Amino acid sequence: MMCSCRQAGPESGRDEGGHVTFFGVGMVVVLLFVAGFSVDLWRAFSERRALAEMADAAAAAGANGIDTGWYRSTGEVRLEPALAIDIAWQSVEAQTDRRSLSEAPRIAADTEVIEVVVAGEVEMTLLALFMPDEPFVVTVRAVAAPRQTGG
Repeated sequence: MMCSCRQAGPESGRDEGGHVTFFGVGMVVVLLFVAGFSVDLWRAFSERRALAEMADAAAAAGANGIDTGWYRSTGEVRLEPALAIDIAWQSVEAQTDRRSLSEAPRIAADTEVIEVVVAGEVEMTLLALFMPDEPFVVTVRAVAAPRQTGG
């Protein structure tokens, strides 16, 4: 009995010549590039979140710097700018995760609001190949005001 099975080989006309290997290596390189890009983006998002938490905490703390003398005489809630800035600085200094700060935070206040701006640099790995001379800087701004009671 004859078998009509065919085996793939040079005589079958299907000479692949390593195309599958080349395709596999190419896919591995693409996957490594996507993974490296994802790690860099995750690091940037994580640092931005940490900086935003720092700015929010400092602004919220500074919004507690109420001018008590003004409140007692008029019943109107407003900030005492020097006190609000001092309280916000105390909050920033109490933060344990300040490693990504690239410059000192900027804190400004008037009688209505307090504003805290923090900036940090993010260390990149793969993306550093495309922007070698420029650091990746994340800047976050938080604004807070004292709570007005309706009482």
